[in-house]
Amino acid sequence: MASIRKIARRSFLIGSAAIVGGVAFGTYKYHQPAPNPLEEKDGRAVLNPFVFVDQSGVTLIAPRAEMGQGVKSSWASLIAEELDVDPAKVTVLHGPAAKAYYNSAMMSEALPGRGYDASDFQHSLGEIVGHMSKFLDLQVTGGSSSMRDGFDRMRHAGASARETLKQAAADQLGVSRDQLKTEDGHVVAPDGTRLSYSTLAAAAATIEPVETGLRPASSWRLIGKDVPRIDMVAKSTGTAEFGVDVRLPGMKFAAIKQSPHFGVGITAFDASAAEGMAGVEKILDLGDAVAVVATNTWLAQQAVDAIDVTWDPAPYPETTDAIFDEIARSFGNAPNSTMRDDRDVDTLPEGATVIEAEYRLPYLAHATMEPMNATALYTGDGLQIWAPNQGPTVVQKNAAALAGLEKDAVEVNTTYLGGGFGRRIETDYTDRAVQIALQMPGTPVQLTWSREEDMSHDFYRPGAIARYRAAVKDGKAVMVHGKIAAQSTTVEGAGRMLGLPMTGPDKGHVDAAFNQPLAIPNFRVEGYLAKPMIPVGFWRSVGASFNGFFSDCIIDEMAHAAGRDPLEFRLELARPEWEPAAKVLETVRDMSGWTGKTADGIGRGVALTYSFGTPVAQVIEVANQDGQIRMTNAWIAADLGRVIDPQNTRAQMFGGMVYGLSAACFGEITFQGGAVEQQNFPDYDALRMHTMPKVEVALLENQPHMGGAGEPGTPPAAPALANAIFDLTGRRARQLPLMHDFDLFI
Repeated sequence: MASIRKIARRSFLIGSAAIVGGVAFGTYKYHQPAPNPLEEKDGRAVLNPFVFVDQSGVTLIAPRAEMGQGVKSSWASLIAEELDVDPAKVTVLHGPAAKAYYNSAMMSEALPGRGYDASDFQHSLGEIVGHMSKFLDLQVTGGSSSMRDGFDRMRHAGASARETLKQAAADQLGVSRDQLKTEDGHVVAPDGTRLSYSTLAAAAATIEPVETGLRPASSWRLIGKDVPRIDMVAKSTGTAEFGVDVRLPGMKFAAIKQSPHFGVGITAFDASAAEGMAGVEKILDLGDAVAVVATNTWLAQQAVDAIDVTWDPAPYPETTDAIFDEIARSFGNAPNSTMRDDRDVDTLPEGATVIEAEYRLPYLAHATMEPMNATALYTGDGLQIWAPNQGPTVVQKNAAALAGLEKDAVEVNTTYLGGGFGRRIETDYTDRAVQIALQMPGTPVQLTWSREEDMSHDFYRPGAIARYRAAVKDGKAVMVHGKIAAQSTTVEGAGRMLGLPMTGPDKGHVDAAFNQPLAIPNFRVEGYLAKPMIPVGFWRSVGASFNGFFSDCIIDEMAHAAGRDPLEFRLELARPEWEPAAKVLETVRDMSGWTGKTADGIGRGVALTYSFGTPVAQVIEVANQDGQIRMTNAWIAADLGRVIDPQNTRAQMFGGMVYGLSAACFGEITFQGGAVEQQNFPDYDALRMHTMPKVEVALLENQPHMGGAGEPGTPPAAPALANAIFDLTGRRARQLPLMHDFDLFI
């Protein structure tokens, strides 16, 4: 980050004037103006806030957190597609916290509507709304939005850069720009003369940026192709810098013990046992936590564990049962939303079969492999932070408030993330590092949470209850009425992130319930908001993580009540509503060889969920292995409209399914005495390699708009598995995790 600093009061505009030693290239007016955070430097052509060229080659600023999803590689491919460079030769940096790096695609999801049936006009309106993110400084990674956000922006940046470099070459060679072509980082003249982009950078600084259109899909070399990950070598050799890898001269190390009761502080504490321990340099009272600064992390952790603390009592129900009783009570209130209300769910046709079911899902932790950590250095008039985070502008804003500094005095350096899943869009762990650094000016301090602190101080996926009443007649679905109650991630999570009160109907609360592409004539979905109790936030697929289970399980129960093949039943509902949803069902049917019948000792389940713009169908097969249930095969079909990198996208679908299956089998956060009972991975297990099914993924491109990849693979996993277990055992799973009611092979 030494070469990247903010430029005060400089904006990046279309046709902006040359800057010292470089040039700012426009992309297109729609995204402007926006502050350009890149440093002016001799010999560098700054290609908008995202790209610059200097003597070392092409550098891309990819301001989305790299947490294993491959965004650095995919964004490099988008630039390279228009700029005619080898992605492997592109340097990719995350870049600073800056308004220019707002996420427009994430904000566009806020528009009302089901999404899958959006017209081109509605889609364009969503893009317009998405640009509100620049005014909210919403530089965040989440919502399966990175490719949708970068697809046009990065290609426009590359195209403008290419044509401007060609103009610089044309001026130098005395020919028309139209006579020149580009290849492999060079401008090539008709006579074969080759000028490298690096040698043209200084000349390009004197030229007004050239705006141009994008290349047609027929000419793409990289988009839609498997491209090797550019971070593969660094991650394989241990040279990629994650948050816990940060090392600075004179750095000290901290550990923390926070109240096990959320939202309250310390009654008293005795640190005498820690004061004389080896390596301890400072013991800090943070009000609702204590911290120890020492010469290394292990010594700091040993010392903080030795501090005896009496905590204030929990201000919310202290047991899991009492918390869920409170959630259930919210059904007695008026619904916050009725996002779908088609025709009449109160009057049933004569002779209809009614199905009533209540489903319960637990609170869930994120359980990232890299525990929460951050490094901070406070100098009195400035603050530097190094952290694996999903929202650098949010980190910057909150840190500035804690330190009493202007935002521009806070520099945020984003490292690789050892897992995010929505957890690292929060700033509690960076805020804690700042609190400690403020008491040690001039000394960089790295705070690392223990696994126990991490597991018991999360912003959890909300526990949720759904009450469904549905009906079938003559083999057809005639009615679905769903009521869903949980704490709101919009009110609580988005409210924290934006610093704004979140009011009105909560679309995210019922996502993947009200907006499923199913042609059911009488269809109502109501959302009920439970009061804030346990800290909740964004967990991979957010509301769809529980609503996908609710909405698909009731469909499966309806299919069996109607005496129908579960996959064909769904297909009959999907086809008249939205053809891409039908296509993923047909594809997964053909992949799996689905016949609707299974041999003794074998069970198969299917699920369909639309979320984050992508319909995903999954079939999971289970087998009875010596009395235990073992997953043997899984098939996934997803329609993303446009697939940037098939290999990487298949990996995302695979990983999303694994995350969902792990939660379905083992995941739960429970409470006793107001504190979280789970402390480490033995209490919060995950699927292992030997328990994973064999997985096959098919990617489709039938729908007209691009969908997300990082999260849509998660919601169908739990219902597909639960439905497979029903096919095997004849027993319904209406609550998770499955380990409590079924003997799973582990």
